[in-house]
Amino acid sequence: MRKIDHYVMRNVGGAMLLVMLVVLSLDLIFAFVAELDDTRNNYQILDALWFVALTLPRRVYDYLPLGAFMGCLIGLGGMASSSELTVIRAAGVSIKRVVWSAMKPALVIVLAGVLIGEYLAPPAERAAQSHKAVALGAGQSVAAAHGVWHREGNVFMHLNAVQPNGVLHGVSLFRFDDQRQLIAASFSERAIYQGDHWLLENSTTTRLEGESTRRVDHKSLRWDTGLSPSVLSVLIVKPENLSMTGLYTYANYLGDQELNGSPYWLAFWKKALMPLGTGVMVLVAISFIFGPLRSVTMGFRVFTGLLVGLLFKYMQDLLGPMSLVYGFSPVLAVIVPIGISAVFGGVLMRRAG
Repeated sequence: MRKIDHYVMRNVGGAMLLVMLVVLSLDLIFAFVAELDDTRNNYQILDALWFVALTLPRRVYDYLPLGAFMGCLIGLGGMASSSELTVIRAAGVSIKRVVWSAMKPALVIVLAGVLIGEYLAPPAERAAQSHKAVALGAGQSVAAAHGVWHREGNVFMHLNAVQPNGVLHGVSLFRFDDQRQLIAASFSERAIYQGDHWLLENSTTTRLEGESTRRVDHKSLRWDTGLSPSVLSVLIVKPENLSMTGLYTYANYLGDQELNGSPYWLAFWKKALMPLGTGVMVLVAISFIFGPLRSVTMGFRVFTGLLVGLLFKYMQDLLGPMSLVYGFSPVLAVIVPIGISAVFGGVLMRRAG
């Protein structure tokens, strides 16, 4: 029996790795071609290659659920097509044991996903975005097209580039009064973190005084703000590319500033429930093999798998923005598609049994 378990694990695990290699290879090629459109200033072909390389952990994390689902569908599907599953069942191996054997490679993928998503992908993504922004000329223009916006109280700020070592490039600050009237605007080439404050370098401030303006230049200027390098490092990447700890910290920070942190809570729950979602999708794939896709061609299995995977993704992508617009809990937007898939897979498995 142990040999049968290992055989099932080897087939399913190998198919998962194959799917990941094919999908990642295509994604990296398209990503590099897309980056070539941004080559200008100091951002050239080698920089584009480095950017794609740094974003590889994030891409691996994004495709792990698809790899687990499609790999299980293809691995077990191949065994079903060659009647190996029929022989295994005839030898007295229960469906539950086959399911558990197929689930083991998926558990490895889930564990790898948690580690990559929490410890490897976020710092690599920050380094990629920071390197690209600096290479594009981060300190050369006020509120450039790239960079990030942030608000703290009555101050709106735009940062062209944020480096993980506590250096900002192209810092634009727009100060408003309580009547939402602009009272001052400033631009600094760089800002360096000093432990409890920032030091702005080559700063130019324009103050609006009635119907006149006054310009003040500073070689260096102290800037007191609640933003720290750890908080700012969250800003330069999309919420879905952050670690769970980073998402939790920044969502609470936004709450303290009386700002809307729902997008970050949504991304947090997507990451927290990713292992459960991956397990459920693998269960659905297994239920297809023992149910309606038992005797169809491999091409039809792949087509069905892509269709179901896209349907699951679109359900989450639809409910996520709906939770932000209509104000219901982001955790519901994540858990509902998982719950529907679990019920669907459970019903199919029950009929197969």
